[in-house]
Amino acid sequence: MIIKSMSLKNYRNYQTLTLDFDKKTNIFYGDNAQGKTNILEAVYVSGTTKSHRSSKDQEMIRFSEEEAHIRTLVEKKGIEHKIDMHLRKNKSKGIAIDGIPIKKASELFGIIHFVFFSPEDLSIIKNGPSQRRRFLDIELCQLDKIYLHHLASYNKLVLQRNKLLKDYAFRADYKEVLEVLDIQLVRYGTELIKKRCTFIRELNTIIGKIHTSLCGGKEQMLLEYEANTDETSFATLLKKYTERDLRQKTTTIGPHRDDLSFIVNGIDIRRYGSQGQQRTAALSLKLSEIEIVKHFTGDTPVLLLDDVLSELDSNRQNYLLNNIQDVQTMLTCTGLDDLINHRFSLDRVYRVTDGMVTVENQL
Repeated sequence: MIIKSMSLKNYRNYQTLTLDFDKKTNIFYGDNAQGKTNILEAVYVSGTTKSHRSSKDQEMIRFSEEEAHIRTLVEKKGIEHKIDMHLRKNKSKGIAIDGIPIKKASELFGIIHFVFFSPEDLSIIKNGPSQRRRFLDIELCQLDKIYLHHLASYNKLVLQRNKLLKDYAFRADYKEVLEVLDIQLVRYGTELIKKRCTFIRELNTIIGKIHTSLCGGKEQMLLEYEANTDETSFATLLKKYTERDLRQKTTTIGPHRDDLSFIVNGIDIRRYGSQGQQRTAALSLKLSEIEIVKHFTGDTPVLLLDDVLSELDSNRQNYLLNNIQDVQTMLTCTGLDDLINHRFSLDRVYRVTDGMVTVENQL
């Protein structure tokens, strides 16, 4: 799986931009706030329909313009695919694959698989559970379209149920509606729990080895899925805590309350780990994502590294760079010294200055 080229029009700070990518490493360097991250964001949006920064479509459109275009050419198992995407301020985005418009954005999932690594990801261990759930959902949505459907349906039902809990005093039929919502909530939520459990089991077969190697054999790491409820108890607990939900006016039971713990040598490093342990665990997680995509799809993902090297010490930099040689990588940084010092292969280098991208000679 590689991205061969991308063209932008009126995207962020780019009026027009066309890039041809190397099938191995692509380095975008320059000062901060010049547009490096915008390129990685556009690549990510082209395959997932959403920004890793949770931006709204209108925020990605160049100032004073009404539309932005992203056109991407990808090659998957020897077959080329063209992805055209129109971002519009006052309408939903338009997407076409190989010239054929698609009705649902979910139809795009699975063509390209990404692993995105930014400095914010280094805090996934110590931050709140919502970020760890987001990690699970992003990975599973890329790998499983059925999971994507179940997640969208479940989230919609949670919103509907929460609204009913807030308005129940004004609705004589709230009990009947609540019963119907709960049946559907259990149906979709149970599927999420099953898929998450399976995914964590598969991930544990990979992440343990990576983490042990990264720590020089000193640490053993295990992921534990902390389900708010299991699939057999969901319906019972949802009914049991209905009165509590009515008082709090929110749904307190379900996989939207799940978490993920990181156990290193028997210790939960979310609470008791050092910053170094937490960062090492986050790096292990990202490297495991690459392997899990290979395992599930038989293909390699595209790796997007947004100014991560500056946040890692020399040993972690070295381990990361040594383990991404077989995937197409797009990397942003402010300078090339770290890459040169680690003798990292710089197959194509781009200088980014105030929305202008210049291809430099291979170093």
